[in-house]
Amino acid sequence: MTIRRTWWAWGFLAAPLLAYGIAVVWPALYSFAHGFTDWKAVGGGDFVGLAQFRRMAADPSFARALANTLIWTVAGVLVPTVVGLALALALNRVTRFAKLIKSFFFLPLALSLVVVGQVWFWIYRPEDGLLNLLLDAVGLGSLAHAWLADPDTALWAVMVAWGWQQVTLAMVIFLAGLTAVSRDLTEAAHMDGAGAWQRLRAVVLPALRPSSVVVISLSLINALKSFDIVYVMTGGGPFRQTETLAVLAYRVSFKTYDFGYGSAVSIVLFVVSIVIIGLFFAWNAWRDRHA
Repeated sequence: MTIRRTWWAWGFLAAPLLAYGIAVVWPALYSFAHGFTDWKAVGGGDFVGLAQFRRMAADPSFARALANTLIWTVAGVLVPTVVGLALALALNRVTRFAKLIKSFFFLPLALSLVVVGQVWFWIYRPEDGLLNLLLDAVGLGSLAHAWLADPDTALWAVMVAWGWQQVTLAMVIFLAGLTAVSRDLTEAAHMDGAGAWQRLRAVVLPALRPSSVVVISLSLINALKSFDIVYVMTGGGPFRQTETLAVLAYRVSFKTYDFGYGSAVSIVLFVVSIVIIGLFFAWNAWRDRHA
């Protein structure tokens, strides 16, 4: 009976696994192999070994894209985690119209990043964008400028747009985690004289640790693979100031048709992602063993 059930299980899994292999695994392996060639738009390209990676080491565009990716990753973890937790704690105390208010905050999560990018692109427009109009309305018109065209503000402006949605995801996860916080423990801590910060640190945050792991993991993955919102809002500009590794791989592959170099950049992005996510899970496992 057990063998029969196993065959049935594999039978049901065969089609999804085949589709996943064709749509994901095979293209990934194909791209990985081409990272060691000089493949252009036509032909398969010749094997060049590590030449593309040596070229990468001397490429200022790659250095800028790697730095932007690391900055984006750090901000993409800190902002959703901290702001999402703060919103969840605040909304968890709301009693009147709680469902309506929570639904309002949940709305950004229902939008795709392409739509989010378009919305914020119009908000940042220098002539008639909502942000500059609001600054002018409150007497801060001197601060208004072309946010996405300024190399000093473009990356942070795109991060704000991206974080607007990612904070919502973190908030929803933390709200679900707050249901596991023992009310008896918080009330007992309050009766023992613990202040709000002490109750948060000693009772609430430990109970939210599983939720925190989920939020940080998703934030890491989403930050490292960020492409669509950057491409929609700036295309990597101005002067490559918002270009991440994912955008760089796309640009050199589909704009200059240097598929070998683009595949090599994708390999580096994959390795960076595995290292960062692997270090996080290793640290989390170490913390569990020593808790």
